[in-house]
Amino acid sequence: MLKKLLVFMFLLLPMVADAAPKNKKKEEPIVHLTDEQIYEELKKLALVFETARDNFVEEADEKKMLEAAMNAMLGALDPHSSYLSADDFKEFNDKSHGEFGGLGIQITSDRGAVRVISPIDDTPAEKAGIKAGDYITHIDDEQVFDLTLNQAVKKMKGRPGTKVKLTIVSDGGDSRTITLKRAIIKVKSVKFDEKVPAGMDIEDKDTPKIGYVRISDFGATTARDLEDALKKLEKKNVVGYVVDVRNNPGGYLTAAIDVSDAFLDGGEIVSTRGKEKTDIERTYATAGDLTNGKPVVVLINHGSASASEIVAGALQDNGRALVMGSQSFGKGSVQQQKPFGDGTAIHITVARYYTPSGHSIQNEGITPDVEVLHSKVEVLEKKESMYSEASFKNSLKNDTSKKKEDKKSSKTDEEKDEDDKDEELTEEEKDARDYQLQRAMDMVIAMSKLQNRSIMTPTDLIETSDAQEDAAEKDK
Repeated sequence: MLKKLLVFMFLLLPMVADAAPKNKKKEEPIVHLTDEQIYEELKKLALVFETARDNFVEEADEKKMLEAAMNAMLGALDPHSSYLSADDFKEFNDKSHGEFGGLGIQITSDRGAVRVISPIDDTPAEKAGIKAGDYITHIDDEQVFDLTLNQAVKKMKGRPGTKVKLTIVSDGGDSRTITLKRAIIKVKSVKFDEKVPAGMDIEDKDTPKIGYVRISDFGATTARDLEDALKKLEKKNVVGYVVDVRNNPGGYLTAAIDVSDAFLDGGEIVSTRGKEKTDIERTYATAGDLTNGKPVVVLINHGSASASEIVAGALQDNGRALVMGSQSFGKGSVQQQKPFGDGTAIHITVARYYTPSGHSIQNEGITPDVEVLHSKVEVLEKKESMYSEASFKNSLKNDTSKKKEDKKSSKTDEEKDEDDKDEELTEEEKDARDYQLQRAMDMVIAMSKLQNRSIMTPTDLIETSDAQEDAAEKDK
Protein backbone atom coordinates (compact mmCIF):
# COMPACT_ATOMS: atom_id res chain seq x y z
CA MET A 1 0.00 0.00 0.00
CA LEU A 2 2.80 2.37 0.93
CA LYS A 3 4.59 1.69 -2.38
CA LYS A 4 1.42 2.45 -4.38
CA LEU A 5 0.95 5.66 -2.40
CA LEU A 6 4.53 6.75 -3.13
CA VAL A 7 4.08 6.08 -6.85
CA PHE A 8 0.79 8.04 -6.84
CA MET A 9 2.46 10.97 -5.07
CA PHE A 10 5.29 10.83 -7.60
CA LEU A 11 2.86 10.98 -10.54
CA LEU A 12 0.97 13.81 -8.86
CA LEU A 13 4.15 15.82 -8.25
CA PRO A 14 4.69 16.95 -11.89
CA MET A 15 1.03 18.05 -12.18
CA VAL A 16 1.29 20.13 -9.02
CA ALA A 17 4.59 21.60 -10.19
CA ASP A 18 3.15 22.43 -13.62
CA ALA A 19 0.14 24.10 -12.09
CA ALA A 20 2.12 26.16 -9.58
CA PRO A 21 3.56 28.75 -12.00
CA LYS A 22 0.06 29.89 -13.06
CA ASN A 23 -0.52 31.42 -9.63
CA LYS A 24 3.10 32.34 -9.07
CA LYS A 25 3.96 36.01 -8.78
CA LYS A 26 6.49 37.53 -11.09
CA GLU A 27 10.01 36.70 -9.94
CA GLU A 28 11.60 39.43 -7.90
CA PRO A 29 15.03 40.68 -9.00
CA ILE A 30 17.97 39.18 -7.12
CA VAL A 31 19.12 41.29 -4.19
CA HIS A 32 22.87 40.78 -3.81
CA LEU A 33 24.45 40.62 -0.36
CA THR A 34 27.26 42.88 0.69
CA ASP A 35 30.64 41.34 1.50
CA GLU A 36 29.90 41.80 5.21
CA GLN A 37 26.53 40.02 4.90
CA ILE A 38 28.15 37.15 2.96
CA TYR A 39 30.76 36.79 5.70
CA GLU A 40 28.04 36.64 8.36
CA GLU A 41 26.14 33.96 6.42
CA LEU A 42 29.32 31.89 6.05
CA LYS A 43 29.87 32.16 9.78
CA LYS A 44 26.32 30.91 10.26
CA LEU A 45 27.02 28.00 7.91
CA ALA A 46 30.03 27.04 10.01
CA LEU A 47 27.92 27.35 13.16
CA VAL A 48 25.22 25.08 11.66
CA PHE A 49 27.88 22.49 10.81
CA GLU A 50 29.44 22.53 14.28
CA THR A 51 26.09 22.46 16.09
CA ALA A 52 24.76 19.60 13.96
CA ARG A 53 27.96 17.58 14.32
CA ASP A 54 28.07 18.00 18.10
CA ASN A 55 24.36 17.41 18.81
CA PHE A 56 23.25 14.78 16.28
CA VAL A 57 22.06 11.62 18.00
CA GLU A 58 24.60 9.44 16.16
CA GLU A 59 28.23 9.90 15.19
CA ALA A 60 28.31 12.44 12.34
CA ASP A 61 30.28 11.97 9.11
CA GLU A 62 31.85 15.40 8.63
CA LYS A 63 32.98 14.78 5.05
CA LYS A 64 29.53 13.61 4.05
CA MET A 65 27.93 16.67 5.66
CA LEU A 66 30.27 19.13 3.93
CA GLU A 67 29.93 17.48 0.50
CA ALA A 68 26.15 17.54 0.88
CA ALA A 69 26.29 21.26 1.72
CA MET A 70 28.39 22.00 -1.36
CA ASN A 71 26.12 19.91 -3.57
CA ALA A 72 23.03 21.66 -2.26
CA MET A 73 24.66 25.05 -2.86
CA LEU A 74 25.38 24.25 -6.52
CA GLY A 75 22.09 22.41 -7.01
CA ALA A 76 20.26 25.60 -6.06
CA LEU A 77 21.67 27.21 -9.22
CA ASP A 78 20.42 24.73 -11.84
CA PRO A 79 20.01 20.94 -12.35
CA HIS A 80 23.39 20.57 -14.09
CA SER A 81 25.75 22.14 -11.54
CA SER A 82 27.23 19.90 -8.85
CA TYR A 83 30.21 19.22 -6.63
CA LEU A 84 32.53 16.43 -7.82
CA SER A 85 34.37 14.45 -5.19
CA ALA A 86 37.67 12.86 -6.20
CA ASP A 87 35.84 9.66 -7.20
CA ASP A 88 33.15 11.60 -9.08
CA PHE A 89 35.74 13.66 -10.96
CA LYS A 90 37.72 10.55 -11.94
CA GLU A 91 34.53 8.83 -13.13
CA PHE A 92 33.58 11.91 -15.18
CA ASN A 93 36.93 11.85 -16.96
CA ASP A 94 36.67 8.09 -17.56
CA LYS A 95 33.23 8.57 -19.11
CA SER A 96 34.47 11.31 -21.39
CA HIS A 97 37.18 9.02 -22.73
CA GLY A 98 34.78 6.27 -23.73
CA GLU A 99 34.83 3.60 -20.98
CA PHE A 100 33.20 3.46 -17.55
CA GLY A 101 31.27 1.14 -15.27
CA GLY A 102 27.54 1.12 -14.60
CA LEU A 103 24.23 0.73 -16.42
CA GLY A 104 24.76 3.06 -19.38
CA ILE A 105 22.14 5.67 -18.58
CA GLN A 106 22.20 9.48 -18.64
CA ILE A 107 19.99 11.10 -15.99
CA THR A 108 19.02 14.56 -14.82
CA SER A 109 17.22 16.08 -11.86
CA ASP A 110 13.58 17.02 -12.48
CA ARG A 111 11.55 18.61 -9.66
CA GLY A 112 13.20 16.46 -7.02
CA ALA A 113 12.96 13.29 -9.08
CA VAL A 114 15.48 11.43 -11.25
CA ARG A 115 14.61 11.49 -14.94
CA VAL A 116 16.23 9.65 -17.84
CA ILE A 117 17.70 11.83 -20.59
CA SER A 118 18.52 8.75 -22.61
CA PRO A 119 20.06 5.28 -22.38
CA ILE A 120 23.35 4.74 -24.19
CA ASP A 121 23.45 2.33 -27.13
CA ASP A 122 24.25 -1.34 -26.44
CA THR A 123 24.20 -1.02 -22.63
CA PRO A 124 22.18 -2.82 -19.91
CA ALA A 125 19.81 0.18 -19.64
CA GLU A 126 19.11 0.27 -23.38
CA LYS A 127 18.64 -3.50 -23.61
CA ALA A 128 16.21 -3.42 -20.66
CA GLY A 129 13.94 -1.04 -22.56
CA ILE A 130 14.54 2.11 -20.50
CA LYS A 131 13.44 5.10 -22.58
CA ALA A 132 14.14 8.82 -22.67
CA GLY A 133 11.66 10.58 -20.39
CA ASP A 134 11.25 7.67 -17.95
CA TYR A 135 11.42 8.46 -14.23
CA ILE A 136 13.40 6.37 -11.76
CA THR A 137 11.46 6.31 -8.48
CA HIS A 138 13.34 3.60 -6.54
CA ILE A 139 16.79 2.03 -6.60
CA ASP A 140 16.92 -1.34 -4.82
CA ASP A 141 13.49 -0.55 -3.32
CA GLU A 142 14.73 2.73 -1.80
CA GLN A 143 12.99 5.88 -3.02
CA VAL A 144 15.20 8.44 -4.73
CA PHE A 145 13.23 11.66 -4.23
CA ASP A 146 15.50 14.66 -3.65
CA LEU A 147 18.72 12.70 -4.13
CA THR A 148 21.45 14.60 -5.93
CA LEU A 149 22.47 13.29 -9.32
CA ASN A 150 25.77 12.08 -7.92
CA GLN A 151 24.00 10.20 -5.12
CA ALA A 152 21.63 8.53 -7.59
CA VAL A 153 24.52 7.60 -9.87
CA LYS A 154 26.48 6.09 -6.96
CA LYS A 155 23.50 3.93 -6.00
CA MET A 156 23.33 2.54 -9.53
CA LYS A 157 27.07 1.95 -9.78
CA GLY A 158 28.80 -1.17 -8.55
CA ARG A 159 31.06 -4.03 -9.51
CA PRO A 160 30.46 -5.39 -13.03
CA GLY A 161 28.25 -8.48 -12.87
CA THR A 162 26.35 -7.37 -9.76
CA LYS A 163 22.65 -6.57 -10.04
CA VAL A 164 20.55 -3.51 -9.24
CA LYS A 165 16.77 -3.16 -9.16
CA LEU A 166 15.11 -0.06 -10.58
CA THR A 167 11.48 1.04 -10.37
CA ILE A 168 10.59 2.94 -13.54
CA VAL A 169 7.57 5.16 -14.23
CA SER A 170 6.97 6.06 -17.86
CA ASP A 171 5.26 9.19 -19.19
CA GLY A 172 2.04 7.22 -19.54
CA GLY A 173 2.03 6.55 -15.79
CA ASP A 174 2.84 2.83 -15.98
CA SER A 175 5.14 1.58 -13.22
CA ARG A 176 7.44 -1.41 -13.62
CA THR A 177 10.36 -2.89 -11.71
CA ILE A 178 13.33 -4.26 -13.63
CA THR A 179 16.60 -5.87 -12.56
CA LEU A 180 19.74 -4.96 -14.48
CA LYS A 181 23.22 -6.43 -14.36
CA ARG A 182 26.00 -3.85 -14.09
CA ALA A 183 28.69 -3.92 -16.78
CA ILE A 184 31.77 -2.10 -18.03
CA ILE A 185 30.30 0.43 -20.45
CA LYS A 186 32.41 0.82 -23.56
CA VAL A 187 31.02 3.66 -25.61
CA LYS A 188 31.58 3.39 -29.36
CA SER A 189 30.28 6.83 -30.18
CA VAL A 190 30.23 6.44 -33.99
CA LYS A 191 28.79 3.54 -35.98
CA PHE A 192 28.29 3.63 -39.73
CA ASP A 193 27.02 1.55 -42.60
CA GLU A 194 25.49 1.87 -46.04
CA LYS A 195 21.74 1.26 -46.06
CA VAL A 196 18.75 1.27 -48.39
CA PRO A 197 15.04 1.75 -47.60
CA ALA A 198 13.06 -1.37 -46.80
CA GLY A 199 12.00 -3.27 -49.89
CA MET A 200 15.02 -2.22 -51.97
CA ASP A 201 17.77 -4.66 -52.90
CA ILE A 202 21.11 -3.45 -51.56
CA GLU A 203 22.92 -5.88 -53.91
CA ASP A 204 21.40 -4.19 -56.98
CA LYS A 205 23.96 -1.78 -58.44
CA ASP A 206 21.13 0.57 -59.50
CA THR A 207 19.79 0.91 -55.95
CA PRO A 208 20.88 4.23 -54.39
CA LYS A 209 22.97 3.62 -51.27
CA ILE A 210 22.69 5.90 -48.24
CA GLY A 211 25.44 6.57 -45.74
CA TYR A 212 24.05 5.94 -42.26
CA VAL A 213 26.02 7.47 -39.37
CA ARG A 214 24.90 6.82 -35.82
CA ILE A 215 26.43 9.10 -33.15
CA SER A 216 25.51 7.90 -29.66
CA ASP A 217 27.43 10.52 -27.67
CA PHE A 218 30.07 13.24 -28.11
CA GLY A 219 33.33 12.13 -26.54
CA ALA A 220 37.03 12.70 -27.02
CA THR A 221 37.29 10.44 -30.11
CA THR A 222 33.96 11.22 -31.81
CA ALA A 223 35.22 13.72 -34.38
CA ARG A 224 38.11 11.46 -35.41
CA ASP A 225 35.82 8.44 -35.68
CA LEU A 226 33.32 10.42 -37.77
CA GLU A 227 36.01 11.59 -40.19
CA ASP A 228 37.10 7.98 -40.69
CA ALA A 229 33.47 6.88 -41.24
CA LEU A 230 32.77 9.58 -43.83
CA LYS A 231 35.95 8.79 -45.78
CA LYS A 232 34.97 5.11 -46.02
CA LEU A 233 31.37 5.88 -46.98
CA GLU A 234 32.46 8.36 -49.66
CA LYS A 235 34.50 5.59 -51.30
CA LYS A 236 31.26 3.60 -51.60
CA ASN A 237 29.63 6.44 -53.59
CA VAL A 238 26.63 6.91 -51.32
CA VAL A 239 24.04 9.41 -52.59
CA GLY A 240 23.62 11.15 -49.23
CA TYR A 241 23.65 10.74 -45.46
CA VAL A 242 21.39 10.13 -42.49
CA VAL A 243 23.03 11.38 -39.28
CA ASP A 244 21.21 9.73 -36.38
CA VAL A 245 21.54 11.53 -33.03
CA ARG A 246 18.31 10.22 -31.50
CA ASN A 247 18.68 9.53 -27.76
CA ASN A 248 22.14 11.11 -27.81
CA PRO A 249 22.45 12.96 -24.47
CA GLY A 250 25.38 15.13 -25.56
CA GLY A 251 28.97 15.42 -24.35
CA TYR A 252 31.87 17.68 -25.23
CA LEU A 253 31.06 21.03 -26.84
CA THR A 254 34.29 20.81 -28.86
CA ALA A 255 33.20 17.42 -30.25
CA ALA A 256 29.87 18.90 -31.36
CA ILE A 257 31.70 21.75 -33.12
CA ASP A 258 34.05 19.35 -34.93
CA VAL A 259 31.18 17.09 -36.00
CA SER A 260 29.26 20.06 -37.40
CA ASP A 261 32.38 21.30 -39.18
CA ALA A 262 32.72 17.95 -40.98
CA PHE A 263 29.52 18.70 -42.93
CA LEU A 264 30.02 22.44 -43.44
CA ASP A 265 32.18 24.46 -45.79
CA GLY A 266 31.77 27.69 -43.84
CA GLY A 267 29.36 29.66 -41.68
CA GLU A 268 28.79 29.95 -37.94
CA ILE A 269 28.38 26.74 -35.96
CA VAL A 270 27.44 27.97 -32.49
CA SER A 271 27.82 30.93 -30.17
CA THR A 272 28.18 30.74 -26.40
CA ARG A 273 27.15 33.64 -24.20
CA GLY A 274 28.16 33.96 -20.58
CA LYS A 275 27.03 36.13 -17.69
CA GLU A 276 28.24 39.44 -19.13
CA LYS A 277 26.67 40.86 -22.31
CA THR A 278 30.12 41.17 -23.87
CA ASP A 279 31.02 37.58 -23.00
CA ILE A 280 30.21 36.08 -26.42
CA GLU A 281 32.26 33.52 -28.32
CA ARG A 282 31.39 32.51 -31.87
CA THR A 283 32.74 29.43 -33.60
CA TYR A 284 32.89 29.13 -37.39
CA ALA A 285 33.31 26.19 -39.72
CA THR A 286 36.49 25.74 -41.71
CA ALA A 287 36.60 25.03 -45.45
CA GLY A 288 36.16 21.41 -46.44
CA ASP A 289 32.87 19.51 -46.45
CA LEU A 290 33.82 15.85 -46.00
CA THR A 291 30.57 14.75 -47.69
CA ASN A 292 31.18 16.86 -50.83
CA GLY A 293 27.86 18.65 -50.57
CA LYS A 294 25.68 15.54 -50.68
CA PRO A 295 22.20 15.68 -49.07
CA VAL A 296 22.12 15.25 -45.30
CA VAL A 297 19.18 14.43 -43.01
CA VAL A 298 19.67 14.73 -39.24
CA LEU A 299 17.40 12.52 -37.13
CA ILE A 300 16.49 13.84 -33.66
CA ASN A 301 13.99 13.02 -30.93
CA HIS A 302 13.17 14.07 -27.37
CA GLY A 303 16.27 12.20 -26.14
CA SER A 304 18.60 14.33 -28.30
CA ALA A 305 20.19 16.84 -25.95
CA SER A 306 22.96 19.41 -25.63
CA ALA A 307 25.75 18.64 -28.14
CA SER A 308 23.23 16.79 -30.36
CA GLU A 309 21.15 19.94 -30.52
CA ILE A 310 24.20 22.04 -31.41
CA VAL A 311 24.87 19.82 -34.44
CA ALA A 312 21.22 19.74 -35.53
CA GLY A 313 20.86 23.52 -35.10
CA ALA A 314 24.12 24.31 -36.91
CA LEU A 315 23.30 22.19 -39.96
CA GLN A 316 19.67 23.35 -39.99
CA ASP A 317 20.40 27.09 -39.73
CA ASN A 318 23.14 26.91 -42.37
CA GLY A 319 20.75 25.19 -44.77
CA ARG A 320 23.11 22.23 -44.93
CA ALA A 321 20.74 19.54 -43.64
CA LEU A 322 17.08 18.77 -43.22
CA VAL A 323 16.18 17.94 -39.62
CA MET A 324 13.58 15.20 -39.15
CA GLY A 325 12.03 13.44 -36.17
CA SER A 326 10.50 14.96 -33.04
CA GLN A 327 11.23 17.97 -30.81
CA SER A 328 14.58 17.64 -29.05
CA PHE A 329 15.27 17.78 -25.30
CA GLY A 330 16.06 21.48 -24.90
CA LYS A 331 19.33 21.66 -22.93
CA GLY A 332 20.98 24.84 -24.12
CA SER A 333 23.59 25.38 -21.42
CA VAL A 334 27.33 24.77 -21.26
CA GLN A 335 29.07 23.21 -18.25
CA GLN A 336 32.74 23.29 -17.32
CA GLN A 337 34.77 21.47 -14.71
CA LYS A 338 36.69 23.73 -12.34
CA PRO A 339 39.34 21.58 -10.58
CA PHE A 340 40.62 22.56 -7.13
CA GLY A 341 43.99 20.80 -7.37
CA ASP A 342 43.22 18.10 -4.79
CA GLY A 343 41.36 15.77 -7.18
CA THR A 344 37.98 17.41 -6.57
CA ALA A 345 36.15 19.90 -8.77
CA ILE A 346 32.83 21.54 -9.46
CA HIS A 347 30.75 20.94 -12.57
CA ILE A 348 29.11 24.30 -13.22
CA THR A 349 27.02 26.00 -15.88
CA VAL A 350 29.09 28.82 -17.35
CA ALA A 351 27.17 29.86 -20.49
CA ARG A 352 24.18 29.38 -22.76
CA TYR A 353 24.66 28.38 -26.35
CA TYR A 354 22.80 29.69 -29.40
CA THR A 355 22.33 28.34 -32.91
CA PRO A 356 23.68 30.40 -35.85
CA SER A 357 20.32 32.18 -36.23
CA GLY A 358 20.60 33.39 -32.61
CA HIS A 359 18.02 30.92 -31.28
CA SER A 360 18.46 29.67 -27.72
CA ILE A 361 17.17 26.14 -27.37
CA GLN A 362 17.08 26.20 -23.56
CA ASN A 363 13.80 24.60 -22.45
CA GLU A 364 12.56 24.62 -26.07
CA GLY A 365 14.78 22.35 -28.13
CA ILE A 366 15.26 22.07 -31.88
CA THR A 367 12.08 21.94 -33.96
CA PRO A 368 12.43 19.49 -36.86
CA ASP A 369 11.83 20.73 -40.41
CA VAL A 370 9.73 17.63 -40.96
CA GLU A 371 8.06 16.13 -37.92
CA VAL A 372 8.11 12.33 -38.02
CA LEU A 373 6.96 10.83 -34.74
CA HIS A 374 8.06 7.35 -33.71
CA SER A 375 5.34 5.16 -35.24
CA LYS A 376 4.38 1.63 -36.09
CA VAL A 377 3.33 1.16 -39.71
CA GLU A 378 0.93 -1.49 -40.93
CA VAL A 379 1.31 -2.39 -44.61
CA LEU A 380 -2.15 -2.62 -46.24
CA GLU A 381 -1.00 -3.23 -49.78
CA LYS A 382 1.20 -6.04 -51.04
CA LYS A 383 3.81 -4.92 -53.53
CA GLU A 384 3.55 -7.95 -55.84
CA SER A 385 -0.25 -8.31 -55.83
CA MET A 386 -1.16 -4.83 -57.09
CA TYR A 387 -3.60 -4.69 -60.02
CA SER A 388 -1.61 -3.62 -63.08
CA GLU A 389 -0.98 -4.26 -66.78
CA ALA A 390 1.20 -7.22 -65.83
CA SER A 391 -1.84 -8.98 -64.32
CA PHE A 392 -3.55 -9.34 -67.74
CA LYS A 393 -3.31 -12.61 -69.62
CA ASN A 394 -0.97 -12.47 -72.65
CA SER A 395 0.26 -8.98 -71.74
CA LEU A 396 3.45 -7.91 -73.54
CA LYS A 397 6.68 -8.45 -71.64
CA ASN A 398 9.11 -5.63 -70.88
CA ASP A 399 12.08 -6.45 -73.14
CA THR A 400 14.47 -4.17 -71.20
CA SER A 401 13.53 -5.35 -67.69
CA LYS A 402 16.35 -6.56 -65.47
CA LYS A 403 14.07 -7.38 -62.58
CA LYS A 404 15.50 -10.02 -60.30
CA GLU A 405 13.58 -12.95 -58.91
CA ASP A 406 11.92 -12.21 -55.62
CA LYS A 407 13.25 -13.96 -52.59
CA LYS A 408 9.93 -15.15 -51.18
CA SER A 409 9.50 -16.62 -47.75
CA SER A 410 7.32 -19.65 -47.19
CA LYS A 411 6.22 -18.29 -43.82
CA THR A 412 3.06 -16.26 -43.31
CA ASP A 413 3.06 -12.80 -41.71
CA GLU A 414 1.59 -14.30 -38.55
CA GLU A 415 4.37 -16.90 -38.37
CA LYS A 416 6.98 -14.17 -38.83
CA ASP A 417 5.43 -12.17 -35.98
CA GLU A 418 5.65 -15.23 -33.74
CA ASP A 419 9.30 -15.74 -34.69
CA ASP A 420 10.04 -12.09 -33.86
CA LYS A 421 8.82 -12.69 -30.33
CA ASP A 422 11.07 -15.72 -29.90
CA GLU A 423 14.32 -14.54 -31.47
CA GLU A 424 16.25 -11.31 -31.80
CA LEU A 425 15.58 -9.28 -34.93
CA THR A 426 18.31 -8.88 -37.53
CA GLU A 427 19.72 -5.43 -38.27
CA GLU A 428 17.71 -5.27 -41.51
CA GLU A 429 14.48 -6.16 -39.67
CA LYS A 430 15.16 -3.49 -37.06
CA ASP A 431 15.76 -0.93 -39.80
CA ALA A 432 12.52 -1.91 -41.55
CA ARG A 433 10.57 -1.31 -38.33
CA ASP A 434 12.26 2.03 -37.65
CA TYR A 435 9.69 4.36 -39.19
CA GLN A 436 11.73 7.53 -38.62
CA LEU A 437 14.83 6.03 -40.23
CA GLN A 438 12.86 4.79 -43.24
CA ARG A 439 11.37 8.25 -43.84
CA ALA A 440 14.81 9.84 -43.44
CA MET A 441 16.30 7.51 -46.08
CA ASP A 442 13.38 8.22 -48.43
CA MET A 443 14.07 11.94 -47.97
CA VAL A 444 17.80 11.55 -48.73
CA ILE A 445 16.99 9.75 -51.99
CA ALA A 446 14.45 12.45 -52.97
CA MET A 447 16.91 15.24 -52.13
CA SER A 448 19.63 13.47 -54.12
CA LYS A 449 17.42 13.26 -57.19
CA LEU A 450 16.42 16.91 -56.92
CA GLN A 451 20.03 17.91 -56.40
CA ASN A 452 21.14 16.04 -59.53
CA ARG A 453 18.41 17.67 -61.59
CA SER A 454 19.27 21.14 -60.31
CA ILE A 455 22.90 20.63 -61.35
CA MET A 456 21.78 20.67 -65.00
CA THR A 457 22.50 24.04 -66.62
CA PRO A 458 20.18 25.75 -69.16
CA THR A 459 22.59 24.50 -71.86
CA ASP A 460 22.17 20.95 -70.57
CA LEU A 461 18.40 21.32 -70.77
CA ILE A 462 18.57 22.64 -74.36
CA GLU A 463 20.88 19.79 -75.43
CA THR A 464 18.56 17.27 -73.77
CA SER A 465 15.57 18.78 -75.59
CA ASP A 466 17.44 18.65 -78.95
CA ALA A 467 18.35 15.01 -78.37
CA GLN A 468 14.73 14.17 -77.63
CA GLU A 469 13.62 15.91 -80.86
CA ASP A 470 16.27 13.98 -82.89
CA ALA A 471 15.03 10.73 -81.39
CA ALA A 472 11.45 11.63 -82.30
CA GLU A 473 12.47 12.37 -85.91
CA LYS A 474 14.16 8.95 -86.18
CA ASP A 475 11.02 7.24 -84.92
CA LYS A 476 9.05 8.95 -87.67
